[in-house]
Amino acid sequence: MKPLIGVVADVHAGGKHVVHSTQQKYLDAVAGGAGALAVILPAHIPTPGGAWSDPADLPDMLAHLDGVFLTGAISNIDPGRYGAALADPQSPADPARDHVTLALVRAAVQSGMPVLGVCRGCQEINVALGGTLHQAVHALPGMLDHREPAGVPVDAQYVPTHELAFATGGLLHTVSGMTGARVNSLHGQGVDRLAPTLAVDATAPDGLVEAFRLDRADRFLLGVQWHPEWAFRDDPLSLAIFRSFGAAARAYRAGRTHARQAA
Repeated sequence: MKPLIGVVADVHAGGKHVVHSTQQKYLDAVAGGAGALAVILPAHIPTPGGAWSDPADLPDMLAHLDGVFLTGAISNIDPGRYGAALADPQSPADPARDHVTLALVRAAVQSGMPVLGVCRGCQEINVALGGTLHQAVHALPGMLDHREPAGVPVDAQYVPTHELAFATGGLLHTVSGMTGARVNSLHGQGVDRLAPTLAVDATAPDGLVEAFRLDRADRFLLGVQWHPEWAFRDDPLSLAIFRSFGAAARAYRAGRTHARQAA
């Protein structure tokens, strides 16, 4: 069987109801890039009393998965999650997603499950493992404006806009055979302090951490600040990212199957 990848949903209003959803482009990248099956994970798991579930329930979810994909989103992580005050009261939030994803990252890392994070998902990994974020990268002296241009068609928003330099011997360098790339940029927030267990894998010209990996060679965990899922079939780096994620998920699945058979 193909590996099963859990894709975390966003929570938002849909008419008079609460909706859990993810964008088609992420599901396409899991299927066509990683060669895996995608299942959308609800970001708000109700208990009989109507409250959010205890993160201790997450192992039951992970027991069925071979990988976790944390997507981008319009919303930002609550700064309180990394010990900061909210700088912009108008910043879009998704507390239900925060509640599930931060615990999910920690549980997945503990189990050795492959994890890929894009944009908000990249930031979630860093915060979950003890890092912090810049809430407005463009407002910092000497930093680029990494936000997408307003009022242009979607295709124009995803045009590559700046270069990346890959860490020699890092995950991106290894899976792509490239030393750098030109990527799209659609984010206002970004990594400030990198979590202790992570290693820098790529940087932007202004020094912003654009990708990181888990600082151990036997686990697949990759966070990227850009959007490799967009037109992934036409970009060698994007294909390399999703194919390596799929390969790691297949290896994880094979290891679980072997362990069950040996038990």
